[in-house]
Amino acid sequence: MSRIIFLGTGGARILVFKQLLASGGMWIELGGARLHVDPGPGALVQATKRKLDPTKLDAVILSHRHLDHSGDANAMIEAMTQGGTRPRGKVFAPADALEDDPVVLRYLRGYPQEIVTLEEGGEYEAGGVAFRSPLRLRHGVETYGLIFDAPEGSIGYISDTEYFPELADAFRADHLIINVLRLEPSGQLQHMAVPQAQELIEAVKPTAAILTHFGMTVWRAKPWEIAEKMSQETGIRVLAARDGMRYDLGQTD
Repeated sequence: MSRIIFLGTGGARILVFKQLLASGGMWIELGGARLHVDPGPGALVQATKRKLDPTKLDAVILSHRHLDHSGDANAMIEAMTQGGTRPRGKVFAPADALEDDPVVLRYLRGYPQEIVTLEEGGEYEAGGVAFRSPLRLRHGVETYGLIFDAPEGSIGYISDTEYFPELADAFRADHLIINVLRLEPSGQLQHMAVPQAQELIEAVKPTAAILTHFGMTVWRAKPWEIAEKMSQETGIRVLAARDGMRYDLGQTD
């Protein structure tokens, strides 16, 4: 069964620096493929803690270069390729994560089978899984959301971004994951807030939505209670991710 394992749900810098919540990103298993999305600090430790084998990865995918999304990218690439002794898998990242001030180190770029630059409207494949980056998000660095195809329904992932109306049409998916850093909107930070996430869920109407990548204000407000309130108000199943949570795409409760 296809599933998503949350290796971290912390988003704000203070949560990450103090590891009040883990910051390992998401491990996605679709069919026989294993993909690690946004391996932030501690991703390798979180994966092995959850009995996941990083040497079996088919891809490491970065939505953007900020360290809470890429801090363990090189460790996961080394693990995927067994230190370059077994070249395999692919790496996907925006251009600015690979160029002038790269977060993917140059010495290990020959280890994976391929390094692919993400771009708006791009279509990709890893381990037999098709996915795409339909829209560039609005964040401080080059950032993309992703949509993965799975037998149990599509998975949409909206990484860090400010809210804008085009998101709903671009990320229509059966299972929608949204990074929600703020409790209330802030014009100074390009991050999604709870009311905006609810507006987006109402527009997309997924089978289920999962909130993750919490900032301190959301964490203090108890994201599981926020998700329950959203479920009641939208009529859509909304969950708050927890560190280590396993979400099976076929589950109904």
